[in-house]
Amino acid sequence: MFVVIAGGGRTGTQLAQFLLEEDHDVRVIEHRKDVLARLHRELPTEVIFEGKAIELEVLESAGTRKANVVAACTALDEDNLVICYSARKYYQVHRTIARINDPRNAWLFDEKFCVDVALNASAVIASLIEEEMSLGDMMTLLKLRRGEYSLVEEKIPEGAHAVGVALKDLRLHEECVIAAIIRHGKIIVPRGMTVFEVGDEVLAVTSRKGADQLRELFSRGERIAG
Repeated sequence: MFVVIAGGGRTGTQLAQFLLEEDHDVRVIEHRKDVLARLHRELPTEVIFEGKAIELEVLESAGTRKANVVAACTALDEDNLVICYSARKYYQVHRTIARINDPRNAWLFDEKFCVDVALNASAVIASLIEEEMSLGDMMTLLKLRRGEYSLVEEKIPEGAHAVGVALKDLRLHEECVIAAIIRHGKIIVPRGMTVFEVGDEVLAVTSRKGADQLRELFSRGERIAG
């Protein structure tokens, strides 16, 4: 996959490093002299392209016409919008991703400016903090489908609602699937008749509503009638 990254700040640099480790073809466009000096210490020289990514001739020279993805990671929202728009309209880039610096501008980052994926760092961090506050002992292992679903893990304590109850009797939310149970160091593939025990480590793929239900089921309280 060929990826053009506009902006050589810390976000763009780390993205480039990740992609290079996966053997992707990468170009990082940057014009600031101090940032370019750092880039040459952290990335291969052939990856770095000097110029302003909002200029069409720079995008052309960096190979945007053959890019599979363009990631606009500059510190200016207006530049990120222009870069995504140009990548789609002039170079027919299949996938565009843009960083949102100011949350107040988030409403602009959509199909109007040819942004396929908008990443609002402030909103993501705030959401993760709020989620960790509300989920208690439940641990989020992985985000799926742009954060709509999560792979979560929770250990069932003594006195939890679900102890002694079969999976089929939990009446789980339709957006919640129990993927595996780790019991005494061994993985159990859950079936309808599988009964939960104290100390079970439960892995589930779930939406936020499903996670709220799991948190209640795996907390201490009266047991559920079978």
